[in-house]
Amino acid sequence: MLRMDPFSVEMPETVDAAVALLSQHGAKAKIVAGGTDAIPNIKHGLHEPDVVVHIGRIKGLKGVREHDDRLEIGALTTLHDVAHDPLVLRFAPGLARAASLVAGPQLRRMGTLGGNIALDTRCLFYNQTYFWRESLGFCLKKDGSICHVIAGGKKCVAAASNDTATMLLCLDASLVIAGPGGSRTLALADFFVADGARNHVLEPQDLITTIIVPKASSSTTRLEGYAKLRHRNAIDYPLLSVGLRVDVDGSGVIAAIRCVVSALQAKPHKLVLDGLVGKPFDAAALAEMKKVGFAKCAPVKNIADDPAWRREMVPVMIERAVVDAGGLRA
Repeated sequence: MLRMDPFSVEMPETVDAAVALLSQHGAKAKIVAGGTDAIPNIKHGLHEPDVVVHIGRIKGLKGVREHDDRLEIGALTTLHDVAHDPLVLRFAPGLARAASLVAGPQLRRMGTLGGNIALDTRCLFYNQTYFWRESLGFCLKKDGSICHVIAGGKKCVAAASNDTATMLLCLDASLVIAGPGGSRTLALADFFVADGARNHVLEPQDLITTIIVPKASSSTTRLEGYAKLRHRNAIDYPLLSVGLRVDVDGSGVIAAIRCVVSALQAKPHKLVLDGLVGKPFDAAALAEMKKVGFAKCAPVKNIADDPAWRREMVPVMIERAVVDAGGLRA
């Protein structure tokens, strides 16, 4: 049985109190909401907090609120509730789909949207027991100075594995983040960085409070889809994930398109598809998306399964995302 080293637990009931605790303890504090990822990682010695700050008692950080041009989703809203909320199903069905594919039903009832966005990156050489990691001399992400994935690598390439973030990037979402200086709003596109050791810009004293999802324009029809590759269709983290959003006008011409591929390396990868804007959303467009996806996505041996096979699956998963969005099949 894996045991946890001793730590104290704080349960603040306000955002300000949580930020104060995080500021006081800095890197020695660990935020826990649902705890579905954080607690197993603590048991494996991947996180070694002196203080666990459990934010589940903070009021006002749950639920979905509709405004004229956006949805605001509290960071403590469970993944189960995101997947089944009528407003999310109506205005952001791709997000509902992505949330519905995280882990299994028990974990979705505990895990939160904010926690999934800030999910720790994963790697074959990191998500192991202390004994296993010690036998290899540890790694660049934790306790060591060697990358076992890329020889001589200077940056960690542990994979981003947060399903909802992949889809939220397609939807041009933004985050409200509370810190010692008050709240600020940050585009999700500016949240992630290409370093698996710490692949986001949150400081130790920061706390995600709200996720903002813009609504589609009334002048276009929005298609949203999400596809996830994994060994088992429950529990497993993605071997590959694809989020898709296509806005088309009344004649079926693409007005805007976003396609994000993740579980490759530390930062979700946005495909550049600007050349499809102004063209019909048809089989030719899908073929171009698949071509770009295969050319620009390069998995590495950071998670289970062969990188070459995972690359071959990129076009397949792009097509599945299009099908999920109710679009075309080549």
